[in-house]
Amino acid sequence: MFDFDALSQAIGRQTVLCVGDLMLDEFVYGEVSRISPEAPAPVIAAQRSELNVGGAGNVARNIASLGARCIFVGLIGDDAAGSVLKSELAKEKLIELALVIDPARPTTRKVRFVSEHFSTHMLRADWELAAPASEDIEKKLIDAVVAALPRADVVLLSDYAKGVLTARVIRNVIDAARKLGKQVIVDPKSANFAIYRGATLLTPNRKEFAEATRRRIQSDDDIAEASIEALRTADAEAVLVTQSEHGMTLAHRDGSLIHVPAQPAKVRDVSGAGDTVVATLAVTLAAKADWETALRCATSAAAVAVSKPGTATVSLAELRRKILPHASLAAEEKIASSTADLDAHLAEWHSEGLRVGFTNGCFDILHPGHVRVVTQARAACDRLIVGLNSDASVRRLKGPERPVQDERARAEVLAALEAVDLVVIFEQDTPLELIARIKPSVLVKGGDYTREQVVGHEIVAANGGEVVLVDILPGHSTTSLVKRARENRA
Repeated sequence: MFDFDALSQAIGRQTVLCVGDLMLDEFVYGEVSRISPEAPAPVIAAQRSELNVGGAGNVARNIASLGARCIFVGLIGDDAAGSVLKSELAKEKLIELALVIDPARPTTRKVRFVSEHFSTHMLRADWELAAPASEDIEKKLIDAVVAALPRADVVLLSDYAKGVLTARVIRNVIDAARKLGKQVIVDPKSANFAIYRGATLLTPNRKEFAEATRRRIQSDDDIAEASIEALRTADAEAVLVTQSEHGMTLAHRDGSLIHVPAQPAKVRDVSGAGDTVVATLAVTLAAKADWETALRCATSAAAVAVSKPGTATVSLAELRRKILPHASLAAEEKIASSTADLDAHLAEWHSEGLRVGFTNGCFDILHPGHVRVVTQARAACDRLIVGLNSDASVRRLKGPERPVQDERARAEVLAALEAVDLVVIFEQDTPLELIARIKPSVLVKGGDYTREQVVGHEIVAANGGEVVLVDILPGHSTTSLVKRARENRA
C-alpha cells in the first residue's frame, strides 16, 4: 500500500546515479503518398523533424521529469551530435553531467523516418561505433562514477551495448556501489547475466530474458522456473521481465513472484518506453517503495510514455493522473446509478486486468479516520469501490436521528475524494450482497475489526482475494462528532 503524495515527496529527495550509452534520437515526420521511380521504396515528403536525447540520456531525463536528481555519466564523441546532446542535457536543472569525450569515436545517432498519416516508422538510419570503450576511456568513466557514488541513493546502469558499459566498467561500478550499500538496477543488453553479478535488480524484456536463459518464455511459470538459474548466475535480488502489453513479472530470490498487468493506453510510439520503466523503478525504489508499488508505478508510467510520439518523458503529474484516473471527474460521475452501471465498470476494469478493491461504511460526517481508510484502501488496488449504506440502512443501524446527511450528500462527498473510483449505495444492513456481486481482489476495513469480523471475507478468500485491515486514527468518530454538535447546540 502506498500514499502517492508521500511517495512523490520522497522521490524529490532522491539522487540517482545513471551510467550508460548516450545517443541522439532524430525523428523526421512527413507524408508518404508515392513510390520512388528509382527503386521500389516509399518516398516520404519530410515536413518537420525533432531532436531528442536518447538511450541512457532518456533515462536521465525521465528521472529528472519525475522529480529526482540525476547524476549522469556517459560518453560522447567530439562532434556536432555530441555537442547537441551536451547542450540539451545541460538545460535540465535536475541533471548533473559527468560526460567523457572520446575524439576517436562518433556520438551514437539514430534517425527515424515516420509517416504522420499512418503513425508508422518507415526507416531508421544509425551512425554509431558499438565497439567497447578503450582502456583509457574506461578508466575515466570509472573515476567519474566512483567520485559521484557517495551522493547517490541508487545506481542505474542503462546498457545499450554501444561501448560504455564494458565488463570492466560494470564490475567496478557494481563492486563500488555494493561497498557503499547502494542498490544497483541494471537494464541489461548482454545475454551473459554473469557480467552483472552483484546487481540488485535486472530488467530484461522477455526476448532478452529468453536469450539469456536459453529457454522458451511464454508464461509466468516459465519466468519463475528460468529465474532460479538467472538469479543465481547474476547473484541478484530480483529479475523483472518486461512484457510490453502483457505487463511485467518480477521473480525474487526468495521464490515470490509478482505480476502486474499493463495499464490500458492508446499506443502512438513505443520508442524509449523501457527507459521510462527503469527510471520509474529507480526513483521509487530509491524512495523506499516496496516491489509491488514500484512495479505499479512503472507500468503506469510506461502507459503514459507510449501514448506520446517520439522519445518521451513522464512527469509526476502525468503519473498521478494515470494511477488516479478518476480524480478529476465530477463527483456525480463517480456514483453508480444502477447495478448495470456497476457491472459495466467492473467489466471494463476486469478486461484490463486491474485489481478492484472494496470498502464500506455509513460515512455520515466525513472525518480524517474515514479519509485514512479510503486512501489506504485505494493504495492496495488499482480501482476502489466504496459501498455506502442507504438512509434507511443507516437508520436501522444508528437510530431514527441518523443519518445527519442524506445518502446523496454523503455519496457526493465521498466521490469527491480522488482515491475513490466509484460509490455504490446499498439498501441492506451489510454489504454482503454487494461484495458477492463485485468479488473484489482486496477488501479493506479499519483495524478495529478482526479478519473474521469483516463482512464478506469468505467470499473474497474463495475468489483468491485478500482482506486488508487499516490502522484507525484514535479520537475520530462520527457518533462522538454528532453528540458534541448536539450538546453545543443545546
